[in-house]
Amino acid sequence: MRLKIPPAIVFLVHVLLVWLVAEYLPQTQIEVPGRLALVQVIGTAGVVLGVVAAGLFRRAGTTLDPVGVEKASKIVDSGLYRFTRNPMYLGLTLILLAWVIWKSNGLGILGVISFVWYINEFQIKPEEEALTEKFGEEYEQYKRRVRRWI
Repeated sequence: MRLKIPPAIVFLVHVLLVWLVAEYLPQTQIEVPGRLALVQVIGTAGVVLGVVAAGLFRRAGTTLDPVGVEKASKIVDSGLYRFTRNPMYLGLTLILLAWVIWKSNGLGILGVISFVWYINEFQIKPEEEALTEKFGEEYEQYKRRVRRWI
């Protein structure tokens, strides 16, 4: 793959950016009705997605290494992977969204948008290229059947 920055690091950088915006631009604070409930539901959904998706990779006996996707031994297309090709990244996105809601800062949503853009361009697209090279038509068929995100 072209890029070797683990998605977890990219996620943590975005968490920090959202915090900095909330801390240093308090004038962009917004009222979020039901904030605690939203954070709990969205954050829990993100954690569950990530844990279940990682468990499916482990059960399939393939790599979880996001910067070593060429080590993948099979395409996981069961469970959550029937609905989204990237439930782990979707999970991180939901956790980040929950963090933005918790911080109640309107500009924080830019952190979520930035994270999704970055992961699409510099993680998912190179992963898809590597998986297409490794698995060929089998992966192409999977891409036609299942959406990238949701």
